[in-house]
Amino acid sequence: MAQQEVRLAELLCALSVTLDVAMAQPAEKSIRSCLVATRLADRLHVTDKRTVYYATLLRHLGCTATTHEEVHLAGPRAADLRPLAERTDSSSVRESLNYLRHVGKGAGVKRLQYVARTLTTSPDDLLRAVCEVGSMLAEGLGLGPDTAEAIYQNLERWDGKGTPRGLAGKEIHIATRIAEVATQAVIAGDRTLRKRSGGWLDPFVVAEYDDSLVADLDEIDVWQATLDAEPRPWSAAHDLDELARTFAYFVDLKSPYLFGHSTGVAALADEAGRLLHLEDAERATLRRAALLHDLGRVAVPTAVWERPGLLRRTEWEQVRLHPYHAERILARSPVLEPIAVLAALHHERLDGSGYPRQAKGAELSTAARILAAADCYQALTQDRPHRSAHSPKGAAELILGQVAAGRLDGRCVKAVLAAAGQHVPGRRMSRPAGLTEREIDVLRLLARGTSNADIARELVVSRRTAEHHVQHIYGKIGVSTRAAAALYAMQHGLFTP
Repeated sequence: MAQQEVRLAELLCALSVTLDVAMAQPAEKSIRSCLVATRLADRLHVTDKRTVYYATLLRHLGCTATTHEEVHLAGPRAADLRPLAERTDSSSVRESLNYLRHVGKGAGVKRLQYVARTLTTSPDDLLRAVCEVGSMLAEGLGLGPDTAEAIYQNLERWDGKGTPRGLAGKEIHIATRIAEVATQAVIAGDRTLRKRSGGWLDPFVVAEYDDSLVADLDEIDVWQATLDAEPRPWSAAHDLDELARTFAYFVDLKSPYLFGHSTGVAALADEAGRLLHLEDAERATLRRAALLHDLGRVAVPTAVWERPGLLRRTEWEQVRLHPYHAERILARSPVLEPIAVLAALHHERLDGSGYPRQAKGAELSTAARILAAADCYQALTQDRPHRSAHSPKGAAELILGQVAAGRLDGRCVKAVLAAAGQHVPGRRMSRPAGLTEREIDVLRLLARGTSNADIARELVVSRRTAEHHVQHIYGKIGVSTRAAAALYAMQHGLFTP
């Protein structure tokens, strides 16, 4: 199928499963909500159904922006709280207390510490980050200003008690109001909608809802029905690279240790593919697979990725399955299936010691060998919870050791190392938004969650100077949250040495 014939909805429906997994919700929850929202839009005679469609399908696009902070606040099983949080009415004392009862479960003696943090920390900054990052990513997908704005308003409430702007009533975008009702209908049901009408939810949208809108969801092919519901004219997937890059940002926001990883792997793999004279089509597949290779990370709790010591057996099994999860997500779209097959091989090794398939040399194409080498080198040059980043020279020595051990392909490793020493896209680029080199240093620390006091100590400046730098950076790049600053830094290659 030619790329110009591919509908954007087909690709985004497949990738929406990543949002479901990140929200600890069943796969297809997003497309079910999208289908219900389009049916509601028809009943309400909404003219801009395209915004309703994409704002509902991708309403959780910013949900990885705060997983690091959620672990700090609510404990290592914070991800398990997300389905409950999505159903909890924050204006209800009873529902809020019920949520609090689940905070810190499984943390042993530290549970009281997590409960205390949750009680004493305002959620406003986290919620604003989710909205801000989701809106920025929607812009990256080229979905238009209305969809980006509707996603930014994702957590507003009809009664004005929401965030980030405290909008009320019809100040909230109609697509946002429909998306919230449709989502709550799918996860909570009619009784909950009626209870929340006029408070959390738009009463006029709720009034148009009845159970016939969801009655057939367990009987029909929801995937196909959602594709069929895409408003005409259908949108063509004009730039698969940008779509893949946006979802690479989405994944890498999951932890400060991952910032810039996927885009760094893609830059190395693409240049190595050129040096090894891959055909243009194979090189394009390699580049996109490199951008999307870590989608399966969202299926593994952030606390596992950030564990400073050895992984427990069950945690290691979760990690070993993340390439499989990436393949299953991508393979939902026939267009993405070749990318899925390649992306799943990024941890395989020539001697069969890799995972999850233990594939051996003859089973691994040149593109797969390049991807494995690029992923390994890029990871070695980044900080991880259990070690500091290796220098480029140190990383080269370690990856060449993998060649000597028969795990990585020597020719592909040499191509990746050559790529790492060249001016590839995203490296040594001019500084955006008029940022100075010192501000770039501050931005990198800020994006990783470093406090102003620690930034001052790290850069040997006064705290007041550090605070001025932070405010100037926010003003220059046009954001207001750490997560959005991190996304901006990734978008502009500022984590790449």
